[in-house]
Amino acid sequence: MFLDRILQDKKIEVAERSRRVALADLERLVAEAPPPRDFLGAIKGTGLAVIGEVKRGSPSRGPIRPDLDAASLAVQYQVGGCAAISVLTDAPHFLARPHDLERVRAATTVPVLRKDFLLDEYQIWESRAMGADAVLLIVAALQAGELAHLVRLAGELGMCPLVEVHSAEEVDIALDRGVRLVGVNNRDLRTFQVNLETTQRLIQQIPGNVAVVSESGIAGPREAALVRHWGADAILVGEALVSSADPAGLVRALSETGTGSSRGRRS
Repeated sequence: MFLDRILQDKKIEVAERSRRVALADLERLVAEAPPPRDFLGAIKGTGLAVIGEVKRGSPSRGPIRPDLDAASLAVQYQVGGCAAISVLTDAPHFLARPHDLERVRAATTVPVLRKDFLLDEYQIWESRAMGADAVLLIVAALQAGELAHLVRLAGELGMCPLVEVHSAEEVDIALDRGVRLVGVNNRDLRTFQVNLETTQRLIQQIPGNVAVVSESGIAGPREAALVRHWGADAILVGEALVSSADPAGLVRALSETGTGSSRGRRS
């Protein structure tokens, strides 16, 4: 299973990183860091918000643009009107480079999400020290108690937790933790198969006062319009933007397509 292998690798990586940089050092960096940007506020507006993702490759696709400059691409996303930017920080499986997130945040003014497999409170402190304004927490990767702890810690550090789900059971777990932002991943992390209708199915369980991001499978305006119609507040787009000859233009097209009304969700 893809997810199991990635999580095993991540536990080893976190142990090594914590030996190199002590938690006390991260806490000092966090105390000196500039205040977080409002990630949730940035995506909760009228129309469909676009979160552009910076990544060089993935386990399912292999290398996509291994030579990309993270800061330069992020600037193009912002020019196109991205509400926020997601940065992959996993090197072994997604080809991230050191300081990608720091460089993206320094080059832009929109909120930045750290997208990784976060399993330990050390990584939450590390994320804020990097400059992250939000963190991805994957229900499938965490026990319920671990998820609750990391959601709480992220909030205490001023970051918005984007809690990712892929099944009805995971939606219930996320909502039980009182989260305000849910990411519906259309990609099954155990098989890496994509089904856009995962958003259509799961969004019916999510109250209207919880913002929803549809992740994976958004290739262009057609998919953006569909998930907006189903009730999504935002889309997270990676491969289509990274592969585009005109990332700013594609962000603009996705945003404009998503300005139509959604059919809404239950309150």
